[in-house]
Order: sequence, then C-alpha cells, then structure tokens
Amino acid sequence: MICHLISDLSSRATGVPSRPHLPDGVGERGIRSLPKIKRIVCRLGNADGAEIAEAAVVLPLVFMLLLGIVWFGRAFNIYSTIQQAAHQGAIFTARGTCVTCNNDFPTNKEVYDHVVAVLQASNLDPKQINPSTDPGLLPCPSPPAPSGGGCTQRKNIWICRTVQLNPSADVTQPAQCGSAVSFQYPFQFDLPFTSLNMQQITLSAQAQSRMEN
Repeated sequence: MICHLISDLSSRATGVPSRPHLPDGVGERGIRSLPKIKRIVCRLGNADGAEIAEAAVVLPLVFMLLLGIVWFGRAFNIYSTIQQAAHQGAIFTARGTCVTCNNDFPTNKEVYDHVVAVLQASNLDPKQINPSTDPGLLPCPSPPAPSGGGCTQRKNIWICRTVQLNPSADVTQPAQCGSAVSFQYPFQFDLPFTSLNMQQITLSAQAQSRMEN
C-alpha cells in the first residue's frame, strides 16, 4: 500500500509545473528522488520481523554477559579484600607492639580485630568466614616464641606465630621464621538460567610475614 502511495505521488509530481519561486532544478531533483524513496520504502515494507527476532535472541545473551562480568568482578573484589586482610593481619602479628616493654606481640584477639577491621571497611561480614583446616605450619626451632610457636584459631581465622615459612628438607638451609594468617570466605553467584546460579564457592586467603627483631 505504501509503495502504491509513493507511485501515485511520483506520477502526479511529473505533471506539476515548476514553481516560479524555487530555483531552477530544485523541483526536478525532488521528482527524481521519488523512485529512490519508493525502492527504500518497499524494502522496509517487505521486512517480516527478522530484526525483532534477532534482537530477542541477542539481547538476553548480551544481558547475561554483562551480568556475568559484574558477578565475576565482585568475586575478584572480595578475593582481593580478604587477601589484603590476611596480609595486614600477618604483618600485625609479626610486629612487636611495645619495643620498650620486652617487645610484646599482639594477642590473638587484637590480630582478629585487625583483620575484621579490613573486612568491614569493604562491607564484608566477618561472621560469614568459613571454618577451615589447620594450615599445618611447623614451629620455628629458633628463636623460640614467647608463647610457643604454632597455629591457633580465633573465630575461624588461623593465626600462626613463629612458624617456618620455608619448610625444606635441606638442613643446610636456615629456616625462615615468621607469622601467617589464613581463613576462607564464601561467595555465591546469582546468574539465572546458568549452571552457576546460586552456586557457592569458597575463596581462600593466606598471607605470611617475616619476624622482625
């Protein structure tokens, strides 16, 4: 119907005399462009909704891709945060709190509070920290720890003091002593219509720091 309408306009326009107030050739160019418009309109009129069908297929895939980027970015952000918290906790554990009073080291509660402060700064709930197994780090033979070397757990966070950071069977290589902090934090994906929907993964954080006199 649109093609017939354009055809009628084109046939009528051929019989219209040139307007005296228009420059020469303007009316003719308009008349000559009518067949081109007719071809374009006819092509558009013959579309059978293929573009709509393609959009209906492509847009959900694009949306899922963007949603996946957001959730994987969130997982990487949480992993970086818990790793930073463990690193700060290990450094805090290895440093003496008072040089003038026998170089006392922080207690497990102080280390735990230090780690929790880093987590809460990024809006992570420390109550969600998962229980984990003992890191299995051996006590360092020398120097002896003030309260004994080894690993203890404080509310699902493992705090290791005066442990061997480089266990090796080579007796000629001196043992490197230090502290370590490790824990696990859960993360749950929310990607509908995928196999990762409501899938929970466990992110592990572990950091070490050398002892300093």
